[in-house]
Order: sequence, then C-alpha cells, then structure tokens
Amino acid sequence: MIAVSFPTPAPILSVVRKSVGCLMQAIARRVEERLSLTVRVDLCSLDVRHRAHEALTENVSTHGARVVSSNPWKLNDRLNLWCLPGDFRARARVVYCEPLGPNSFAIGLQLLASAGEWK
Repeated sequence: MIAVSFPTPAPILSVVRKSVGCLMQAIARRVEERLSLTVRVDLCSLDVRHRAHEALTENVSTHGARVVSSNPWKLNDRLNLWCLPGDFRARARVVYCEPLGPNSFAIGLQLLASAGEWK
C-alpha cells in the first residue's frame, strides 16, 4: 500500500479568504464616486507636539481623500485634516503613502469622522 499525504486545507483556505477579502475591498473602494478636487488642506498628527503640514487634495469622496504632501506619513497614522478654504474637517487614517518624487508623496486617507462641506 502506498501512503499519500495531502496538505491540510487550512493554509489554502486562509489564502483564498484573504484574496477574496482584498478583492471585495477593492470593488467596494471603486464603487464610491470620487470627485476630482484640488483644495489646500492642513494635515496634523494627533500628537500635538508636531506641527501641521500643508497638502493639496487630488480627489475626494465621502469616505476618503488622496492628497499630495511634501511630508511622508506612516501607514495607519491617525491625523486631523482641515480644508483651508471651507469648513470641512475630518479625523483620518493613512492607508497608503507613495513617493511621487523628491519631497512629494501621494497619501491615501480613510476619513473616519467628518463634518462640514468640501469647497
């Protein structure tokens, strides 16, 4: 008799679940309408010892924004965002930070709580 062993399905299932979860998140992100909007914003760490950094939005949505800043931010950093020409403000979480060039970073923000209107 030949003994055959098969890998346990648990590792395979975890990979499949993660892939499906990522796919579903990507689909959900793309369904929300994005508005191309360039406005000046201040980004400020929740740590009051750090000064605010100015940035420009590229696009915004109900639950997120893409901004360009000269300051890099770390993944999952929490910060306050203030729209300088309007009354919009939000608490946000950094979901990505990609270098665009020297001293230029594209930052994806998930808006956790917000008030006011984008102008």
